[in-house]
Amino acid sequence: MNQINHGSSVKLSTQAILKLRDGFGEQVDVEVVAETGSTNADLLARLDLLQTPLLRIAEHQTAGRGRAGRVWHSVPGGVLTFSLAWYFPRATHALLGLPLATGVAIAETLERLGLPVSLKWPNDLLKDKKKLAGMLIETAAAKQGGSWAVIGIGLNLVVPDTLEGRIGHDVADAPWLAQMDRNLLVAQLLNALAKVMEQFRQQGFAPFAERWNRLHAYAQQEVMIMDAGKLVQQGIALGVDQNGCLSLLTAQGQVSVLSGDVSLRPVSL
Repeated sequence: MNQINHGSSVKLSTQAILKLRDGFGEQVDVEVVAETGSTNADLLARLDLLQTPLLRIAEHQTAGRGRAGRVWHSVPGGVLTFSLAWYFPRATHALLGLPLATGVAIAETLERLGLPVSLKWPNDLLKDKKKLAGMLIETAAAKQGGSWAVIGIGLNLVVPDTLEGRIGHDVADAPWLAQMDRNLLVAQLLNALAKVMEQFRQQGFAPFAERWNRLHAYAQQEVMIMDAGKLVQQGIALGVDQNGCLSLLTAQGQVSVLSGDVSLRPVSL
């Protein structure tokens, strides 16, 4: 895993992705840039000007952000980084399950492409129990009412040893996906995300709970819920409920855990 294999030498192209959108994806405009600090930050700065959903994708991000202020490390050609801005006619607090619905969209797309993955509550995709992709969702009240969500996604295609060293722990990559035309890969992810966003807009998270639980990486396993490095709950992970909360069977009984900035860790690897 110490070299980047540009299986597809085709550069990301706005026009190529636009042509590959389906009926759901056609709701979304697309822009490709060679380099930027953060696609999430770019879109957040432009929300008042947006009229339609927008996907912004960068060949390289220099200041990518993860959850809880962490850095999202990237390398040109090795990590697919993009953000989707989507308007919802509901308050930000009503978007609780959106990260999980987003995870379902990405995981099911990768499954269709022959890459089995699992979901780690609340924001990660795993391959062989190692992180393959992560999400950062940032929300803002819209001036016309309702909310904008900016959904940032980083998907490892080929991670060189030097990048893994900077990250500081083992991560997964997907050389099989790296062989694809990246425009086709992005378009398929966009089409799936747009379909899920539309369904979430209409029905919330409830229709996705069963789909998420099917992909649950730590179902019926003992896990710890951490907040800023401190243990806040420990118990058996039962799955997510209709709101996207994690149901945990603890020594004191069953509890529901909100996502926020907490993280999940298995008790034994």
